[in-house]
Amino acid sequence: MPDEIPRVPIALRVNGKRYALEVEPRLLLVDFLRRELRLTGTHVGCDTTYCGACTVLLNGVSVKSCTALAVQADQSEVLTVEGLEQDGRLHPLQQAFADHHGLQCGYCTPGMLLSAYQLLAKSPNPSEAEMRKGIAGNTCRCTGYQNIFKAIRAAAAQMRGR
Repeated sequence: MPDEIPRVPIALRVNGKRYALEVEPRLLLVDFLRRELRLTGTHVGCDTTYCGACTVLLNGVSVKSCTALAVQADQSEVLTVEGLEQDGRLHPLQQAFADHHGLQCGYCTPGMLLSAYQLLAKSPNPSEAEMRKGIAGNTCRCTGYQNIFKAIRAAAAQMRGR
């Protein structure tokens, strides 16, 4: 029987909350979030980075957490879909996805929201081409994307104060 794999200490912020834990060095970030922190909004879809359901922001940059290791997030800031709402209020993107039917089954929605969040942080008034590129790493098999684009446009307008 092989020896037990030694655990590695990591410290990070997830959705603004500080964590210091020991993890196996091979633990995927998605599994760390779901199992260790019980943040189950980040979904596991394809395990190959294709679908984007596991997308989170790592230091403000979208990453596919199904192929990133938890130890790679050491000393970093992670934002998951749970971190978008503040004080019990949905983020404008979350509300717009609901209002404009930008989700159906909801499986891709957490990753879609975080990719759109990153997009709007860089481009507060994105063109359709920018929106397409911004969510290109996320696959939705239900919506046909048009309502997702409507939701992103509506959230962008609200976030700009219109």
